[in-house]
Amino acid sequence: MIRSMTAFARSTAQTEWGDVCWELRSVNHRYLEISTRLPEELRQLEAPIRERISKALQRGKIDCNLRFQSDSHAHFELNTSLVQQLLALAEQVNQTRQQQDEIPTIELLRWPGVMEATPPDFEALSKILLQTLDEAIEQLLAYRQREGEQIKQLLEQRCQAIAKEVSTVREELPGILQSQRERLKSRLHELEQNLNMERLEQEMVFMAQKMDVAEELERIEAHLLEVNQALKEDKPTGRRLDFLMQELNREANTLGSKSIHTRTSMASVNLKVLIEQMREQIQNVE
Repeated sequence: MIRSMTAFARSTAQTEWGDVCWELRSVNHRYLEISTRLPEELRQLEAPIRERISKALQRGKIDCNLRFQSDSHAHFELNTSLVQQLLALAEQVNQTRQQQDEIPTIELLRWPGVMEATPPDFEALSKILLQTLDEAIEQLLAYRQREGEQIKQLLEQRCQAIAKEVSTVREELPGILQSQRERLKSRLHELEQNLNMERLEQEMVFMAQKMDVAEELERIEAHLLEVNQALKEDKPTGRRLDFLMQELNREANTLGSKSIHTRTSMASVNLKVLIEQMREQIQNVE
């Protein structure tokens, strides 16, 4: 099953230290490019985050965003040493001023460093964060697979249309050649020239060689078989499909350059339109 490179996933979790939210966004890219946005206190997780994403994805530009909202009711510890120093200093000031003033408790608590939030257990928090990330990655993969299935159906429809066009051209080639033969004879009769049948046959052979597109049609059919095979494989095939589109387009151009009839010229145009439609979709295939 092919996978798209466009997807979005969001996974959340609640911990005793706060709320966690992962957001993953994926768009098409020639290679795998990972961008992370993490809170500074969780920057140590960047390496395992990249490792997990790299194992799951092969191509695409991935934006990985982690939001961590600390619990407003976090546990605090009292810096007793700092409080004692502040009280001692306040007592010295009172003695100097010969005045007894007490520091309100709330003012002491507001002093920087007196109340220290208890840091979360980094190892335990990291485990939860990475588990939540794995859930987001699974969602992203499922999204890419669903969209990839839609792209696959579109590609298969275009392949069928190309095969039908090739079959039609193959069936009509003998009639086109005979039509050109009759047309050439008619022109010669109009010019009232004696027909040299040997020369006429030579011209017809030359014309047949010029518009012999059997090889191009066979190569187009061979490329279509490769495309259908790639669509069935359970691995990234975007680059391979992109190469096949280049080859198909080359054969369609050759078909047009050999054309001496409007039907084959139109077939070349139709093929290039179908191939371009496929190429646009394949740009988003992993």
